[in-house]
Amino acid sequence: VFRSQLSVSSVSDQDAYRAGLQPVSQWKAYGLTGYPGFIFIPNPFLPGCQRHWVKQCLKLYTQKPNVCNLDLHMAPEETIDLWGQSKEQLRRKGSGKKEPRSLLEKLRWVTLGYHYNWDTKKYSASHHTPFPLDLAFLSEQVAAACGFRGFQAQAGILNYYHFDSSLGIHVDESELDHSRPLLSFSFGQSSIFLLGGLKREEAPTAMFMHSGDIMVMSGFSRLLYHAVPRVLPNPEGTALPSCLDQALSSDLPVGSVIEHSSEEDWQVCAKYLQSSRINITIRQVLSEGQKFPEESGTNAKGQAPPEDSHHQENSRAKRHKPN
Repeated sequence: VFRSQLSVSSVSDQDAYRAGLQPVSQWKAYGLTGYPGFIFIPNPFLPGCQRHWVKQCLKLYTQKPNVCNLDLHMAPEETIDLWGQSKEQLRRKGSGKKEPRSLLEKLRWVTLGYHYNWDTKKYSASHHTPFPLDLAFLSEQVAAACGFRGFQAQAGILNYYHFDSSLGIHVDESELDHSRPLLSFSFGQSSIFLLGGLKREEAPTAMFMHSGDIMVMSGFSRLLYHAVPRVLPNPEGTALPSCLDQALSSDLPVGSVIEHSSEEDWQVCAKYLQSSRINITIRQVLSEGQKFPEESGTNAKGQAPPEDSHHQENSRAKRHKPN
């Protein structure tokens, strides 16, 4: 492990504050020998600001026209307000395992912007909705700090993990532009992250991901295999990591994308996070001026989609097997 250099001058302190981040000069960033382009940034968020992103992932980003796993099994009118249908059930929830799960607890993934097609493992121009402006701004600042000015947040996949969830080994290569980084944000309970090699069978390096941590996979590391085999209780031994107990400052900068959460909303989020972890991965799908190839005939018989080993569907709460 070694210290990574960040591009401090690429992000003004004001823009960092507006995104809910500490000044880049105060961030710590690390790389791993043998993994060029991999950057690990331990929680650079300002006190209280993680709460905003948790609330967005549970209350706002789950709304239509964004797409989620529940759409595959339920009618559109049943998934229109997952937060509204779940908040009272979550707030009252005790520790009994036999209590029925709320819709939010059945949520496994949400896609934003260009919506990833789990069957064809492709994005398309025809399946696109507006990308959240606050998340795009956060992503642009983090990318710029890592040396990628002009990064465009065009697609997002939110994964919702519980203690029995895992994400199988895969590589993210469906984006048409691999020169831009993949950004990963973690909130809630901790996890083990495995960073592998260019081939599936290469032995991986294991590391912890804690609430607020950011990972950037770029260059050589952009197309490495990786997985999340285990979600773990926060190592501090408390129901929630201490960084999520911190209150948001009442004095937010002009133009901040961070919003204050009501105490009522945060109680629902906190109850959810006691047994859950949320991960956001942000990608730039197309380079400047690039377009999707013609899609006619792509689903014709005999034309199977290219093998890209993207096994994100494993995030749908597969029970972890100790062996």
